[in-house]
Order: sequence, then C-alpha cells, then structure tokens
Amino acid sequence: MAEELHAPRLPWLHKTALHYSLYWRPQYIHGHDWGSIRRGRQVYTEVFAPCHSLDMLSFRHLQEFMTIEEVKELAASYDVPADPDSEGNVGERPAVLLDKLPKPYRNAQEAKFSNGGAAPPDLSLITKGRDGGENYVYHLLTSYGRPIPEGIASPGDTLAWNPYFSGCWIGMPKPLSEEMVEYDDGTPASVAQMSKDVCCFLAWCAEPWMDERKYNFIKTASTAVLIFPFAYYWYRTRYNLVKFRRMRLSKHGAL
Repeated sequence: MAEELHAPRLPWLHKTALHYSLYWRPQYIHGHDWGSIRRGRQVYTEVFAPCHSLDMLSFRHLQEFMTIEEVKELAASYDVPADPDSEGNVGERPAVLLDKLPKPYRNAQEAKFSNGGAAPPDLSLITKGRDGGENYVYHLLTSYGRPIPEGIASPGDTLAWNPYFSGCWIGMPKPLSEEMVEYDDGTPASVAQMSKDVCCFLAWCAEPWMDERKYNFIKTASTAVLIFPFAYYWYRTRYNLVKFRRMRLSKHGAL
C-alpha cells in the first residue's frame, strides 16, 4: 500500500497571525476572505451538497456573508418536513431561516447504498477533523489525475489515485473541472480557484465566529496595554506606601 503525502502549508488569509496580511494597510485588516466564502458556498451548493451534508449549520448562519433576502430566497428553494396535522400526517413546507441545511440522504444506510458502501463524511468540521485542515482539503481536490507511480497496481476501476488521501486510493471521483461553476461575481472558475474558495467556506463553517473572537481579543489586549501604565504608577506611588509601611513600637505604644 502506498503512503500518502503530507499536505504542504499554504498562506491562508484567515490563518495569518492576528488576521493581518503581509502589507500594512487598513484595507488588509480582516480575518476571513468573505468574497471567497461566498464563492465557496456556491461551489458547495452546486458540487458537493448532493453528497455531503453540513449538519451543524442553519440557514440563518449564512447571514454572515449573504443578505437576509438572499438567505430567505435560498431557504425557500428547499422543502423540509412540516409539523404533523390533526391526523398525524407529515407534509412538506418551504424552509425558513431557523431550519438546518437539508441533508442529501435520509439516513446513513441510504448514503452508504448510494455510494458503494461508504457514506460521504459530513463537512461541518472537516477542516478541524483532518490533519492539515484546509491544506489537506485543497491538495486533495487539486491532486486528481496525477500519474500513478511505477509498481503500484490499481485496486479497481471504481477508485481514483490521489496521493494525499489515506491509502492513496479514494472512492470519490474527481469532483471539480475547469469552469464547471459560473461565479456570480465573474471570477474565473479554475480548479485551483474553486478548491481555494470551498476550503475558505469550510473553514468558516468550522469557526463561524472566528473573526469576532479575534476582534474581541484585540480590543481586550489594547485596553490592557492602555491601563497597565496607570495601574503600575498607582501601584508604585500609592499601594506600595501602604503595603510596605513599618510600625515603630515603644513602651508608650505605636509611633
């Protein structure tokens, strides 16, 4: 069995320390690449959603990078089970913001049966649950079609060679091809671009509140830097006089 490759580290914008880029300009002070996340959501919906679920996300979460009108329109395009009627019959209704993103299969058994015995994994935490995170997912998506090294026999026509997958043989066929998605903003949809965008989207899915957490840390650290000189001055000039005062005692009492 071949040994898989380790995914090299890529310069993801949201992985930069304190979400600063290499250039010191105000417009570069940001965390997630929101344009890439919007495009990645489109790639996920059109390419990966028919097989892979996002169990931990609801439609309301998409308001982070979409307008509420866009999210409502997207939700209304899906039908979800409605509440039972007076006779116990369950119908369908258009989804609303509070509903979970629909699953491609009704249960795990259907997912396994439709995919040759292996259920496609949920992608909500895929960038946290795989060694290498976004780097692993990106190189996995862009490494289809590489030549098979000499001396390695193919286990079957249903598996594809991918040096970054565990065991190097993967049951998922090549998911992306050039210009298979037409981006709303006109960005050229190359395989590398679509892979990068869907990785940014999946990274956001795993940490929707990462930017807010970093922003709160910066505010807290900035406040501490401003307060520290005054606190130190008070400690040296006021508190020290009380803490280190000395009492002189005599036979008549304290002096």
